[in-house]
Amino acid sequence: MRLQARCVGSGQRERIADGWEICATAAGQFKSPAEVSGLAASQWIKAPALGSAASVLRSLGLWSLDGPARRFDAEDWWYRVEFGAPALQATDEFWLGFDGLATVADVWLNGQPLLHSTSMFVAHECDVKPLLQPGLNSLVLRFHSLDALLAAKRPRPRWRAPMLAHQQLRWFRTTLLGRTPGWSPPAAVVGPFRDIWWERRSGLRVTPSSLCAKVGLDGVGTVSLACSVQLGADQQLDRVEVEVSRGGDVRRERLQGDLGTGFSGAVAVAQAALWWPHTHGEPALYRVRLLTYLRDVLEPLATELGSTGFRRLHLDTRDGRFALQVNGVPVFCRGACWTPLDVVGLQASPAATREAVAQARDAGMNMLRVGGTMAYEDQDFFNACDELGVLVWQEFMFANMDYPEQDAAFMTDVRTEAHQQLQGWQGRPSLAVLCGNSEVEQQSAMWGVVRELWSPPLFHTTLREWVQAALPDVPYWPSSAHGGAFPHQGNVGTTSYYGVGAYLRPPEDARRSELKFATECLAFANVPDERTLARMPGGLALRSHHPAWKERTPRDLNAGWDFEDVRDHYLVHLFRVDPVACRAVDHDRYLALSRVVTGEMMAGAFAEWRRPASSCGGALVWFLRDLWAGAGWGLVDDTGLPKACFYALRRALQPVAVTITDEGNNGLYAHVINEPAEVLNATLKVTLYGPGDVQVGQTLHVLSLAGRGQTSLALAEGLEGFTDLSYAYRFGPPGVTLVHARLCATDDAVLGEAFHFPAGMPSQVQGDVGLTASLDETRGELVVATRGLVQHLHIVLDGYTVADNDFHLAPGTQRRIALKRSGTQAARGHVWALNADRPVAISVVS
Repeated sequence: MRLQARCVGSGQRERIADGWEICATAAGQFKSPAEVSGLAASQWIKAPALGSAASVLRSLGLWSLDGPARRFDAEDWWYRVEFGAPALQATDEFWLGFDGLATVADVWLNGQPLLHSTSMFVAHECDVKPLLQPGLNSLVLRFHSLDALLAAKRPRPRWRAPMLAHQQLRWFRTTLLGRTPGWSPPAAVVGPFRDIWWERRSGLRVTPSSLCAKVGLDGVGTVSLACSVQLGADQQLDRVEVEVSRGGDVRRERLQGDLGTGFSGAVAVAQAALWWPHTHGEPALYRVRLLTYLRDVLEPLATELGSTGFRRLHLDTRDGRFALQVNGVPVFCRGACWTPLDVVGLQASPAATREAVAQARDAGMNMLRVGGTMAYEDQDFFNACDELGVLVWQEFMFANMDYPEQDAAFMTDVRTEAHQQLQGWQGRPSLAVLCGNSEVEQQSAMWGVVRELWSPPLFHTTLREWVQAALPDVPYWPSSAHGGAFPHQGNVGTTSYYGVGAYLRPPEDARRSELKFATECLAFANVPDERTLARMPGGLALRSHHPAWKERTPRDLNAGWDFEDVRDHYLVHLFRVDPVACRAVDHDRYLALSRVVTGEMMAGAFAEWRRPASSCGGALVWFLRDLWAGAGWGLVDDTGLPKACFYALRRALQPVAVTITDEGNNGLYAHVINEPAEVLNATLKVTLYGPGDVQVGQTLHVLSLAGRGQTSLALAEGLEGFTDLSYAYRFGPPGVTLVHARLCATDDAVLGEAFHFPAGMPSQVQGDVGLTASLDETRGELVVATRGLVQHLHIVLDGYTVADNDFHLAPGTQRRIALKRSGTQAARGHVWALNADRPVAISVVS
């Protein structure tokens, strides 16, 4: 946790990371370390590092997601290790810490019972000095078979959650990952998924208890802090100060209090630099330290508390709205639902976490949702979001089920879990919304229970009160789908929006729904590129109707369809192609069409939601990242490799953007958005093309758009006569087949582009479109140019990651695509347009 006890000076902490052995036994076969010690040494597996049972077996090549399934919940899992303790003084304390045990676990130290844990979301610290012995100490953990525990008879829930195979998971505080067969890999997290450590506590000990950063309308920021101090032998306290700094601006204040009651105080920062989501400004951070001065000691002992930021949050819920304001400015929140970078072990390095958040930021996303079906992220995630200016919608780990809040033991775990999480979230400027659960209200309503059961007190009263006491500046929302005549009503409050998507509504429903805020939306089986497909069982030869492919296609349990059927529905709508016939005779063509159709649907929906006349406050795509290789919900694959839909959203979500919407008989409108604070001086060049890629018209609009401004322009303005740009009147064949809008800065740098096809997206393959591609390795650029229209240009280039892909090129234009080295192999590749009959090799410019 962020606010935890710190030994300053002479303390010592070490992770118990090495030397572990694990063993699986039948559920309930052994009850104690003495019994399990009789197992043959060959039954124990030496773990390369501490982690979940699945992650240990994977690291040794004994199991993988690509091999036969293994039910990790079916067995008991035993862990054992021996560790040495440092020499202790009489006044020293010695503690063991367990930061995450999944799920029901017993712990013994030197054969003595130490701990019984019933929640993977609760961390534990134990004073074990009396149990230590000379030399090596034996630590043994047993993780109970969850299947065996689920077999116990308990009251039935008042409603069912169809995504779960076992409804009584509601009694256990554990993640649903690995236990939802329709969409998560069969790899339940069992075992220690976070650090186990020992700590010698000696001398000065500082325990921060609260940290809050606020800023007033006068621009004065205030960091308030409270802590307790425990002194070592022969130490005398002089004073405690809090230091807040940014660059060369350093502010210090003395805390008031004493050793008995603790210390508290605040630092004021005049004209504080504000923290903004990156789309709207700089995410300014301030470093916070506690400085403890001891008598007769020249230098203070510093306790680092990380960084915080000053921002004001306001949630506008008037008249059914759900609109977030940051520092008084409305923010259109867009992004995706975060998934663990490693679903098997729930562990990731700080660098990997930051890289994943940076990828979302670079795509124009300014919010990530950690949903109740997942697991709590560690401080590295929030460090990255704070630094990179990405807002966080954070849910408590509850989803869909009827939780037994009347059970005292269950609520004891929930109370501890919530307290620990709220402590860790203090002072986090990226934390924008705290939400009670994922879809509990929606699930109960859809199952048909009476209305009064839709709003459990745990989420509408209990958690709300805890949040308001600990983090009063962060808005609380009871459920991810909440508001209106029924919880998932799209035009009031928040909802899971799948009108465009699972419910097969036409693209126009993105506007017709009058969506206010989608906590999740636009779920499709998004086809990855060739490199990901090559990692699937069967490799590139695998076909989309094969069981090995379908195993990884997300679906609702017991439904007669899956999310590839959803994608195929929109493939018919967009390209007017029969997916079954296409797949049967030209599977590669089917995959090429399938890759781009979902991105087109997503970009079109966001164009509606971001336009100036929209009342939508934000939308978060369901799944940023896949959980395993396949056509999953993710915008990127399980390794972070972008899919075509990621690139489509990257173009649509930038802070400065241009989009086009079809207003029917009112023609086409361009919408220009400028979220930064600076004035945007730009030109909007609109070019019209007719059959044969012949230019048939052009207009130029000179714009001066205020900071945070946006405008809508009728594209018919400036044309010499009437042109049916939307092909709404249909007086004969379409005279305009392509409308291309390009937004350029005063130095001609392209800020954004938009394409519209009045007669529908072309689906025919042509011959040579005049496409060329050359790689300039010195400048790190790929230059692509064309004579005719290039539709959904797909780049395959070994050794490089491209900044953009699967985009259109207007006739007679070129683009320079930034590249990033991602391997050591020689540069080699090709580009392929969806409307061309063959690929074009990339030439290398020396």
